[in-house]
Amino acid sequence: MKKTLRAVFPLTVPVLTGYVFMGMAFGILLVSKGFAPLWAFVMGVFIYAGSGQFVAVGLMTAGFDPLGAFLVTLMVNARHFFYGVSMLERFKSFGKARWYMIFALTDETFALCVSAKAPEGISEKNLYLAVSVLDHIYWIAGCTLGGIIGSALPINTAGIDFVMTALFVVIFLGQWKSKANRNPALIGLGASAVCRVIFGPDLFILASMAALVVIFSLFRKPIEREISE
Repeated sequence: MKKTLRAVFPLTVPVLTGYVFMGMAFGILLVSKGFAPLWAFVMGVFIYAGSGQFVAVGLMTAGFDPLGAFLVTLMVNARHFFYGVSMLERFKSFGKARWYMIFALTDETFALCVSAKAPEGISEKNLYLAVSVLDHIYWIAGCTLGGIIGSALPINTAGIDFVMTALFVVIFLGQWKSKANRNPALIGLGASAVCRVIFGPDLFILASMAALVVIFSLFRKPIEREISE
């Protein structure tokens, strides 16, 4: 396994830089709300969801609301449905490890798994596992480091929770520039705009996610054909 991790590590360097700094932002924000640095480590290990963890900070400071927490978490992470389904067949061969693979499937891990070529002597299965483990380690390290720094130094955290919004904008623009077929992005923007008008600012994200699940489920095959052309 060590040989595999060493061989795959260069492929994950971009994720390393992003996850460490994003994780640090989360850890600093969490500590600024009165939580001990240890919780940054714990949440990095067991939640492992960048946007979900940022949202969780607000949920934990807002009071007990399990239904609201469930709906907000669903809204924020519903995008995983679209690419998670495509990996189910590949993960069947992992045995018990498939549960960890499903848990560790983030946006960046998925992008690496479907685009990176396995180094010589490394199987595709081991590539997926190594990428997942390394990316998870990067995130835990960033969260932990941020918690330690945030507890040791007086840092102004005003606006730091906007980092996830900025990240999503950058990812969207990068995908827009690199994709020849932009219909899925246009569908997403259109559905979001319509739902924003109909449902208002409080409910449009959940409504948009629900609408996109229905649209992409019904028109999955035509969309996949257009993307592959």
